[in-house]
Amino acid sequence: MRTTDGRKTLVLAGTGKTGRRVVERLTARGLPPRVGSRSGNPPFDWRDQATWEPALQGVGAAYVAYHPDAAFPGAAKTVGAFAELAVRCGVTRLVLLADRGASEAERCEGAVRESGAEWTVVRTGFISQNFSEDVLADAVRAGVVALPVGEVTEPFTDAEDIADVATAALTEDGHVAETYEVTGPRLLTFAEAVAEIGEATGRTLRYRPVSLELFTQGLKERGTPAHFARPLADLMAEVFDGRRACLADGVQRALGREPRDFTHYVHATAATGVWSPNRQ
Repeated sequence: MRTTDGRKTLVLAGTGKTGRRVVERLTARGLPPRVGSRSGNPPFDWRDQATWEPALQGVGAAYVAYHPDAAFPGAAKTVGAFAELAVRCGVTRLVLLADRGASEAERCEGAVRESGAEWTVVRTGFISQNFSEDVLADAVRAGVVALPVGEVTEPFTDAEDIADVATAALTEDGHVAETYEVTGPRLLTFAEAVAEIGEATGRTLRYRPVSLELFTQGLKERGTPAHFARPLADLMAEVFDGRRACLADGVQRALGREPRDFTHYVHATAATGVWSPNRQ
């Protein structure tokens, strides 16, 4: 087990899909983390560099999850500035959450590698929990999931696996200078994934491929800010061209076990009732 001489581990996006799970795992190991979020103590905001240094005080390692996404325009410049400051503040290890196949995320990786810290990259694709902990949950409850993705396949990745790999990289030896591509164990189209959710919930769900313009318009109509909606659509156009339609062995290499299957996620999530049409 790696130690940081009693220093904290900073978990950025510490209330998000993967960050929250990393926080839970560190706490369970008796390593209380510092939650990096606008509501944290001290607060952390990627858009306000004045909040960075206070959050880095007394920190030995950091989970670097950029909000809104490491593949969004400008992410690499911001992540690079944060990594440089972290090293100056005495942080020795950085674990970066990155996107498989996204050019801006690759630049984020380069910035972290060049920071002078011990580094680990955790690359992931489409996270299964997007169907239940993000805007797609409303779409599933409504019965129609519409995305600008056709018949391309994706190895849907469980956020639990991402958190397990990230926590190991933050707390254990043997993960420095490793790039772990974390995927699920099989490839599915989005139509097949939605059909699995429908089967588990006993409902008829439809998957509808749409244009980037209709997808962006739909996001805006649901209240998504324009500065987020269009980059998200552009990211989906970039990465869902078949480049990610392959499996990787990041979970096996990092943890010595097989990754969680999408079916496991679907049945566990369906049991919570989160996809019930009557749920608000």
